[in-house]
Amino acid sequence: MSNADLFRITPELKELSRLCEIHGKIDKDLYTKYDVKRGLRDINGKGVLAGLTEISEICSSKTVNGTTVPCDGKLYYRGVDVEEIVKGFIHDDRFGFEEVVYLLMFGHLPNREQFEQINRLLANYRNLPHYFTRDVILKAPSSDMMNALARCVLTLYSYDPHADDTSLPNVLRQCLELIAIFPVISVYSYQAYNHYRRGQSLIIHSPQPQLSTAENILYMLRPDSRYTKLEAKLLDMSLVLHAEHGGGNNSSFTTHVVTSSGTDTYSAIAAALGSLKGPKHGGANIKVVRMFEDMEKNISDFNDEDSVRDYLTRLLHGEAFDKTGLIYGMGHAVYSISDPRARVFKGFVEKLSEEKGRMDEFRLYSMVERLAPEVIAKERRIYKGVSANVDFYSGFVYSMLDLPAKLFTPIFAIARIAGWSAHRMEELVNSGKIIRPAYKNVHDRIKYTDIANR
Repeated sequence: MSNADLFRITPELKELSRLCEIHGKIDKDLYTKYDVKRGLRDINGKGVLAGLTEISEICSSKTVNGTTVPCDGKLYYRGVDVEEIVKGFIHDDRFGFEEVVYLLMFGHLPNREQFEQINRLLANYRNLPHYFTRDVILKAPSSDMMNALARCVLTLYSYDPHADDTSLPNVLRQCLELIAIFPVISVYSYQAYNHYRRGQSLIIHSPQPQLSTAENILYMLRPDSRYTKLEAKLLDMSLVLHAEHGGGNNSSFTTHVVTSSGTDTYSAIAAALGSLKGPKHGGANIKVVRMFEDMEKNISDFNDEDSVRDYLTRLLHGEAFDKTGLIYGMGHAVYSISDPRARVFKGFVEKLSEEKGRMDEFRLYSMVERLAPEVIAKERRIYKGVSANVDFYSGFVYSMLDLPAKLFTPIFAIARIAGWSAHRMEELVNSGKIIRPAYKNVHDRIKYTDIANR
């Protein structure tokens, strides 16, 4: 069988897939009958309590006179308000991601000596094993950087003489190494794709120990390694805002589930990467950018609210963009009134828009952020408020930073590996039973029939 035949969808496979669909379909009414919380969330979006964590907290409601009411969203890392963290490092004119790595991993904000320690550790771990770039990244370039990242993580298992050691010191070493080299793997994988799949020049810049994570990403990615201070600061802030988001988000929960089985760090993180890749999780910001590109093609005047409102309505009716009926970047599983990450982003996005001469687009984003909740409330039955989420502005930021769309989701992973690592450590510290929720079988029992009589 040739390679072309190996990956071809044959009529036989199509017929067999129909059997999968027929026998895989479950009556939706049964979910109500047995009170199944689909997506482990109730009708109001509140998650089923599946565990305890001290790593981060998402706050989207408060109790007033004994009644739970929505409030402006807040996000806390180890009890510290993320918005205050951002204000702190912006005020001090320094980078914040490494500080957040320390906070998430070790439970408290670092002092100056500890801050220097985490920077030194990450700088020391920022080099890939000898010949790894040549033998793994360049020899098998992928068109999808998340798959390339996952493959590299699994391959690193083969280079680690203590890969299966799940003692805390060893897992900590593995996690810090992965936090340090995720940017290197992501950028190098893109450069390999850009060269071998698109015929562009192959550019491999070595990471610089004196640079922050955000600076190194831009340094390694750009042919001339040049970037402005605002660009690096905004990318750094993006990493901070994406670093962690409660134990219940899909990829962090995946980390807990897989870690609870007792498996190695590389397998657990590769599983989390597979989760984050999905367009309903980490891949959403690309959809936002593509949606706005389509909007700009179909709206002649960005300042015409009626035209924008009409386009948003057509999106909900499945008549525009990808016909899914979704306005990407709007709404969140937990937040209702506001997503604090989007709130922080917006103020700095305007500054970068001015620097890049893209204020018209920024005004369009702001208008959609204002109009979309009105349109959704009019067209859909909703059980909680709808507001812009972090993906709404992050894709726009990455496009202004001239980051290729292929790297949008890996940038998310470069940040979230900090949270995954903290959750893996937490699961190991509190190791107990393997995570195994219940599924109720709703198929009738059928008597076995001999093959000759079927």
